[in-house]
Amino acid sequence: MDVETGVQKAIEERFRGVFGDALRTDTLLSRFTSARVGGPADLFLTVHNTTELQTAVEMAYHMGLPYFLLGGGSNILVADAGIRGLVIHNRARNVRFRNTGASVVCTAESGANLSSLARQCIAKGLGGLEWAVSVPGTIGGAVVGNAGAHGGDMHGTLIAATIWEPGAGARIYSNEELEYGYRDSVLKREQATGNPRRVVLSAELALEPEEVEVLMARADGFTAHRKQTQPGGASTGSMFKNPEHYYAGYLIDAAGLKGFRTGDAVISEKHANFFVNEGDATAEDVRGLIAEAWNSVREQFGVELELEVELVGDWQFDEDEPVDGRTAS
Repeated sequence: MDVETGVQKAIEERFRGVFGDALRTDTLLSRFTSARVGGPADLFLTVHNTTELQTAVEMAYHMGLPYFLLGGGSNILVADAGIRGLVIHNRARNVRFRNTGASVVCTAESGANLSSLARQCIAKGLGGLEWAVSVPGTIGGAVVGNAGAHGGDMHGTLIAATIWEPGAGARIYSNEELEYGYRDSVLKREQATGNPRRVVLSAELALEPEEVEVLMARADGFTAHRKQTQPGGASTGSMFKNPEHYYAGYLIDAAGLKGFRTGDAVISEKHANFFVNEGDATAEDVRGLIAEAWNSVREQFGVELELEVELVGDWQFDEDEPVDGRTAS
């Protein structure tokens, strides 16, 4: 047994000592992503509460083991070669409500499904999250990416988030400290640095009592609009952020790329900012569409699109290939 294999086995044994059979090896990630693409994780661990989540990331950090948090599997594109190190599948879903008098505070663990939580709030007659009724992903991912739709977003809903910091433990971040921008936050910006990431454990959301019928009507309208304008099937969600003064889907459409195909990956005829896996598409197929859209829009309109989706895992890039919506350096 070589040194690297011995170290890997020692790490695996330590995690099994804490988490037992919840730890798996060489788990194919395409089963857990909304685009249904992605290679294997060296180590794959499912956690069910924030205590387990914090324990897992602290163990990985102190062992020098790379870690990645996987929630609902949307807004990411996992490489065909997979992810080295530990993938933590976040299933911490506890939710509780606290009445403060005039309003209600919802505290949700970061693995809670965003759209399911929105429907739960509506059923309780609590307004403020209905914009998320058909938005995929988890609370943790929404906090990181400032998820939003229909004029609402996490910036407008979040009070504070409890976040674990590498080497420092957990602390509460205010809304302001997260430095929110359009589909952006300080947490999302640090993803490009390659440094160990902070991890969202839970979030507090501000809600207001409102008639259930009014909330349901609003949510139904949002859901109908989404079905009319966005394709079904397997996709990452919106591929690019909307540039200032433009819609990314309009620019890709105007570049003549609706229906453009690489393997089983195709740019949707219904909405050109959605790239759909119509069967056995690979991550490289999807990346081919990304490169075609990015280059075509730049050449035809002088606009450089920026990815909303994060490319995750063991990718190999050419020098002139767009990475995270920009040209690789």
